[in-house]
Amino acid sequence: MGDAGGQDFPKASNVDVLLLLEGTFPYVAGGVSSWVNQIIRGFPQIRFGAIFLGSRRSDYGEIKYALPDNLVHLECHYLHEHAIEDYQPAPTDGDAEAFGRAAMLHDRYREARAARGDAIAAGRAIEREFAALLPQMRAGGALDERAFLHSRESWRQITDNYRARCTDPSFVDYFWTVRIMHAPVWRLLAIADRAPRARVLHTISTGYAGFLGALLRHVQGAPLVLTEHGIYTKERKIDLFQSAWIRDNRGVFERRGGEVAYFKDLWIRFFEALGRSCYAASMRIVALYEANRQRQIADGAPAERTLCIPNGIDLQRFAMLRGERPADPPPILCLIGRVVPIKDVKTFIRAMRSVVVHIPHAQAWIAGPEDEDPEYARECRLVVESLQLEAHVKFLGFQKVPELLPKIGLVVLSSISEALPLVLLEGFAAGVPCVATDVGACRQLVYGHGPEDEALGAAGEVVRIADPQALADAAVRLLADPHRWRQAAAAGIARVERYYTQTRMFAAYQAVYDEAMGRAAEACAAEPSSRKRADGDAAASPAKPGAGPRSGCPAHATQPALVSTTAPD
Repeated sequence: MGDAGGQDFPKASNVDVLLLLEGTFPYVAGGVSSWVNQIIRGFPQIRFGAIFLGSRRSDYGEIKYALPDNLVHLECHYLHEHAIEDYQPAPTDGDAEAFGRAAMLHDRYREARAARGDAIAAGRAIEREFAALLPQMRAGGALDERAFLHSRESWRQITDNYRARCTDPSFVDYFWTVRIMHAPVWRLLAIADRAPRARVLHTISTGYAGFLGALLRHVQGAPLVLTEHGIYTKERKIDLFQSAWIRDNRGVFERRGGEVAYFKDLWIRFFEALGRSCYAASMRIVALYEANRQRQIADGAPAERTLCIPNGIDLQRFAMLRGERPADPPPILCLIGRVVPIKDVKTFIRAMRSVVVHIPHAQAWIAGPEDEDPEYARECRLVVESLQLEAHVKFLGFQKVPELLPKIGLVVLSSISEALPLVLLEGFAAGVPCVATDVGACRQLVYGHGPEDEALGAAGEVVRIADPQALADAAVRLLADPHRWRQAAAAGIARVERYYTQTRMFAAYQAVYDEAMGRAAEACAAEPSSRKRADGDAAASPAKPGAGPRSGCPAHATQPALVSTTAPD
């Protein structure tokens, strides 16, 4: 569906870089959204556009960021809202050959999922089938949305797949799951057909945004860059395992211990397929740290297209806060983030029960919006009441991070999933150590990556997920020992100054954009009538040796010489 009602967003027919965003900037504050805002502002000479994909318009309030001047195009679409069309569905026979090609694409996804071989070859097979289907998916084509919804051939394929593959007894649930699952595909294609022309496409996740990137790569022929902060399929698995809306209709004696319910597994495989399409279409696939790069490769990303670019922060902005800090650690532990299940705020609250036994005047500040999951926020407040911690735990709502950091003794991160959290880097730069769970790159940030980095010392402590006592013990060790706390603060400052500045990050993305724009210019010169190669080799082929940024994870290596794009940190 279209832009948010009443919002007068900038529009352009062409842009340099088109960002593809799912559930982030400009409607959600912090995290990935902050990074998007940082990237746009860090390259003032680039004309950016952005396509925001959300669930429903009612799920989002006002935008959380002032739009940068070089964001020349913004459009918003809501994939779970349905247009009211004035037509009577008419049954048709459907095109058996076209639906057969669609079945072949599904086979390619299954083969790629089962294979442990050549990711390039698997990706090319997906790309060939994908490109062949696209013309038939537009309105009036043999595989358009009405054919999927109303043709006898579609019905036959759904019923055949149910008999052959579904282990859940409910055909009704299977039928509606398949329809709901595939419905956004045609909306995304319509968005791709109307999008502004771009020299470079840059998606900030796989999922629906990444699939839109794959569609746009075929529609426009522009090179696609993917940056994954967290691994989208992993995070969706966590959401799906916790979900209560996906039914399991098997009887108690039909279920096997540890076996995932069929419809949950179907959704997982769907998101994996979206990810494989994005990986296959991308010329560069960026992770924030090495473990996630390896996870991308395991999930089907061609290794030679992958590289690591760690997050970086505006060092000066946070370093100036060090002078406002007291000499000894304030007994204030602060979780800065959204109040949602993936942040596991309840574990932080439960840890405070033990912290206040040792440090009676300790406080826990929870600084983040509560509107994304109001029910979870309510449950967190109930935990505070049940533990009689009302005098120690404060819900502050959204706060400006630079105003918080001089007042607190520890940044606490209790999440069950993260990538490379900016909030830890910001805390380090301001001289605030942390206690973090062992997720994402947190261990690397706290203890270092490689001998030279590790020699800087520990910038706090890392504890197990969902272990309130371990979190409490680590916090008390730091807050009760000023010498240890100051050592951790110094280690964090040294680490962020050496490895995690936005100057390094911008230089790395300048290399990626230069490579992509060079690839686009070569393609334009060679094929002025736009895309010719349906199998996607031109836009998605690995870089020539020595061209652009190196693959692998040179997070702590010297960056190549690049054009300066922004003021120093």
